[in-house]
Amino acid sequence: MIAVDTNILVYAHRADSAFHDGARAALESLAVGTRPWALPWPCAHEFFAVVTHPRIYRTPTPAAMAFDQLRALQTVANLVFIAEADGYLAQLEPLALAAKAQGGAIHDARIAAICLSHGVAELWSADRDFSRFASLKVRNPLMA
Repeated sequence: MIAVDTNILVYAHRADSAFHDGARAALESLAVGTRPWALPWPCAHEFFAVVTHPRIYRTPTPAAMAFDQLRALQTVANLVFIAEADGYLAQLEPLALAAKAQGGAIHDARIAAICLSHGVAELWSADRDFSRFASLKVRNPLMA
């Protein structure tokens, strides 16, 4: 199963992003397929925080529109939202310690642990910080 990180969601949503077309095409390729794919809930929360933030965007996405986008994603038949489950701490701790994660880096460790605990084979992200988690395969779908 493939999971999608926040930045791909943001780029696909924001038409003013230089990566909009590529990110949108990447998400559409998953959505029209038959194989399940995943969105970690922390990425959904971060998507909302980023697109509605007035310091990030001169014209931020209105909150209602950001929720509309998340609701639209929930209607995609082969998309599952994933979150912390039983045994999550046992997955998070070795990942975080091996990556020497501290401070804000625990957010990426959290996403990696959620993905691994749900059997995600590959995380699609434009964030190179995920490379510190050797047990999670990461691919940037925006790179040819």
